[in-house]
Amino acid sequence: MNKFLFKQIDNTGLSLFRVVFGLLITLEAFGAITTGWVRRVLVAPDFTFNFIGFDFLQVFVGEGMYYYFALMGIFGIFVMLGYKYRLAMFSYALLWTTVYLMQKTSYNNHYYLMVLLCWIMAFLPANKRYSLDVKFNPSFKSLSMPQWVKWTLIVQVGIVFIYGSVAKWYPDWLNGTAPGVILRSKNNYYLIGELLQQHWTHYMIAYVGIFFDLLIIPMLLWKRTRLLGFYLSLFFHLFNSIVFQIGIFPYMSIAFALFFFSSETLQKRFNLKNEIYNEHKITIPKYSNILIGIFLIYFILQIALPLRHWIIQDNVLWTEEGHRMSWRMMLRSKSGTLTVRVEDKKTGEIKVYDYKALLSSKQSRSVATKPDLMWQLAQKIKTLETKKGKDVAIYMNSKVSINGGPFHQFTDSKVDISTQEWDPFKHSNWLLPSPEDYHKK
Repeated sequence: MNKFLFKQIDNTGLSLFRVVFGLLITLEAFGAITTGWVRRVLVAPDFTFNFIGFDFLQVFVGEGMYYYFALMGIFGIFVMLGYKYRLAMFSYALLWTTVYLMQKTSYNNHYYLMVLLCWIMAFLPANKRYSLDVKFNPSFKSLSMPQWVKWTLIVQVGIVFIYGSVAKWYPDWLNGTAPGVILRSKNNYYLIGELLQQHWTHYMIAYVGIFFDLLIIPMLLWKRTRLLGFYLSLFFHLFNSIVFQIGIFPYMSIAFALFFFSSETLQKRFNLKNEIYNEHKITIPKYSNILIGIFLIYFILQIALPLRHWIIQDNVLWTEEGHRMSWRMMLRSKSGTLTVRVEDKKTGEIKVYDYKALLSSKQSRSVATKPDLMWQLAQKIKTLETKKGKDVAIYMNSKVSINGGPFHQFTDSKVDISTQEWDPFKHSNWLLPSPEDYHKK
């Protein structure tokens, strides 16, 4: 194991990936400002639905987030250029992790993947070549890296794609219903809008998605299928980018191909100076056992975390419990209705509460289907009413529809949610059992 992990290999792929990754995270930061994402998600709302337990991050919400993201963009440029790389990558990782934990309304799997990759990249020797750090200090240059560097990224990406495939193995995806509902809003797309509404298209997208996610890493690993895998990856991710408009994730996924092609091929394709490391020395550091232990713990967590919904009662498709950080990507369309009633415990008077006055339109849509957001909203309302000198109970009546199906009662409207405890690894009993169609996970 030590000989395999600490064998020295050429670092061309890692160095090129750093350049592309730096460009993408720069675009993510500045793009969030220019597209209005920062304004809609982190400036306009009075508060954001942060990850539970990270309420202290609310101090960042507001106009200052424009400067926050601009600073992130600058760090992204430094990463791309390989200038003060360690400091820049660590800083971006810290700032982006804070953004990720700060809000859940605009949750996206690639945001979580960025958190993981930023922290991984912060500890990798990605600036040993094609960087300003080398230009300003030529003795810093190195043509090699330990083999564990490459495999850390490959295994991480493999976990993402395999879980992305397995999550699609449920009836509404297999029969094309879920893709059809997701694509319904794309009917006005130029040239392809009508094509995207065809039932056979929905079937094709469903099964191509399953098999692509499951097989793309093995295809890229095997030399005989590598080129085919790359072209399939190129088509698949560009299609997703055009149709679903999911930010930098498709381009980040394409860039992972850099770790599968030989350094000779990469240097030739990118017209780089022919400098290949082929000594294949094995340098085992004194801390090798500690490093291997860290790898094991990290990847055990990465494998276990997406499985947690299996130990939580009921179907994750219905309850959402265990959904986040599980690579359940582009799986379903969900809509809901929510009525909030507040009871004055002293007078017994019950009134419908205008919760939408506290939220943005996107927050209002999200809170109607996501139980952790409901629980947080109940705590927020409780706090506001307490400040007015009232002792209140808060009841939420939510009905939810999945993949265009009928609406079903989601919450027990007789339970005071503000008094309930929240445990991310346990089922919330104020959620009603899933409809019969969703009993199987």
